[in-house]
Amino acid sequence: MQAAMSSENDQSDSVRFGAGVVLPSLRQRAIRLLAGRERSRAELIKKLAEHGTADEITVVLDELTELGLLSDERFAASYVRSHAARLGRSRLAQTLRAKGIGSELAAEQLDTQLATETDNDELQRANALWTRKFGQVPKDAKEWAKQARFLQYRGFSTDVIRRILRDAKEAASAIGAAE
Repeated sequence: MQAAMSSENDQSDSVRFGAGVVLPSLRQRAIRLLAGRERSRAELIKKLAEHGTADEITVVLDELTELGLLSDERFAASYVRSHAARLGRSRLAQTLRAKGIGSELAAEQLDTQLATETDNDELQRANALWTRKFGQVPKDAKEWAKQARFLQYRGFSTDVIRRILRDAKEAASAIGAAE
């Protein structure tokens, strides 16, 4: 019973090809994927690859771009806004490139979305992340390296990492001297 209902639902989003073969519509699939969240063109190409030929996918994605439903620029802006609090500039750029965004567009969106940000803002973001994760001065070199690796993996520069860990140590020393 349930199988019969699911095949009826599948056919409503489908296009008939040849002798009764039913294949899901690429356009419908692409729209469903975009309804969940913004995606880059390259991500959609990968997701749709097993459901159509390269030419069919290109036609569908070109149509969605013309309609304004697909935009790499909008995807990049959205990604940077939503991940900037947890990631440094270099990690954001690397991830955008991995998701199929060109280096120039990635740099442009990083500049645009982080335009009001100064080096102190990146330092503040990294410090907030460090405080949430660790919140205390490293006890030894091994702990210092662990904390530094965490921040480095998140894409913060070595200068920012050194400043955070040095400032935390100085603050702890000042508190200890005051007691």
